[in-house]
Amino acid sequence: MQSQQQANEATAYLSGFGNQFSSEALPGALPVGQNSPQKVPYGLYAELLSGTAFTVPRAEARRTWLYRIRPSACHGQYQRLDRQLNAELGPITPNRLRWNPLTIPEVIIDFLDGLRCMAANAEPSQTTGVTLYTYAANRSMQRVFFNADGEFLIVPQQGALRLVTELGVLEVAPLEIAVIPRGMRFRVELLDTVARGYVCENHGCALRLPDLGPIGSNGLANPRDFLAPVARYDLDEPVQQVQKFLGELWATELDHSPLDVVAWHGNNVPYKYDLRRFNTIGTVSFDHPDPSIFTVLTAPSAVPGMANIDFVIFPPRWMVAENTFRPPWFHRNLMNEFMGLITGAYDAKADGFSPGGASLHNCMSAHGPDNATTVKAVEAELVPHKIDQTMAFMFEAGSVLRPTAYALECPELQRDYDACWAAMGKTFNPEIR
Repeated sequence: MQSQQQANEATAYLSGFGNQFSSEALPGALPVGQNSPQKVPYGLYAELLSGTAFTVPRAEARRTWLYRIRPSACHGQYQRLDRQLNAELGPITPNRLRWNPLTIPEVIIDFLDGLRCMAANAEPSQTTGVTLYTYAANRSMQRVFFNADGEFLIVPQQGALRLVTELGVLEVAPLEIAVIPRGMRFRVELLDTVARGYVCENHGCALRLPDLGPIGSNGLANPRDFLAPVARYDLDEPVQQVQKFLGELWATELDHSPLDVVAWHGNNVPYKYDLRRFNTIGTVSFDHPDPSIFTVLTAPSAVPGMANIDFVIFPPRWMVAENTFRPPWFHRNLMNEFMGLITGAYDAKADGFSPGGASLHNCMSAHGPDNATTVKAVEAELVPHKIDQTMAFMFEAGSVLRPTAYALECPELQRDYDACWAAMGKTFNPEIR
């Protein structure tokens, strides 16, 4: 599809998180002083995209006014697609699980067909919970997609993506993330030969920056490092539009591109963030703070202090704690942890956890560093050490994540994962303190 603007303009961005942005691809396309005038400039149509209920508190409200060539209502009946996401949950299991990286298919496959549902903790009809995916693709989408079930947090691991949305373009490479609001149309174009990564579909309250509390007003992810697109629009071209509705994929044929927004204003916008700009905080004395200090984005639940979903990263950082076991401690947690690795090695696992892989440790599942990491850490000389050339992350959910039937049956499942702790010998000696 053709853009009405030059490529160098398409990659311009607006800076800030949760801002009331305004952008226009043609001068004077935005109405002044009102949202829905009788006659919109350039003969455009005014349309509201609401990401929250009308009556939520003002600080929670997310909405964007779109000024477009045709209303989104210009479409025919949707038909259910034969190819679905296969999100059927598998049998209940309390076991720890880990997967090798998803193999890039040899057949031609785009982002949407390349989604593989790994785990979920709620039906798509619910207003809370998440569904987690991995993806692998080797061609750009020739269709347009939107998700009525939740917002998409996309974490590329291999291959850069060009996300062409109703509001403009986001180019996102590994070590960056992107968030697409619920209901927003977009297509995924590959900027490299293949692409692989992770997706968190958030059915609950929209993701936002965590409160900093005693940390103060600075640190972690800074609002100005989040980038939203500038307005652009497609020229007319027939396209298939696919939506995800209550977990199912449905499609309709359009005689025009739905990515035809010439101007817009609001705060319900897609955005990207470079994980390398995260201002990491840690101890400069002894022991570990809780991993919540690595939270980039969070979506609250009805329980105060417990997130529906946290997006947490483990970036390069200095380790200087004295008299301290420096890898993540052994723990059993109320929360439910789905981990991925973007690049490098994770400091709690010496082997078996590769970039593109994933692991799942659910509520009260005992886990921690493997035997090789533990032995090395106990004997290490505690000099200042930088964990470098790495980026791991965690989708941490408040409700138990049930793996799908696909996740429990796929060839990437490591059926011997428990063995990484099997060699841990007894080191207890009552005669030595």
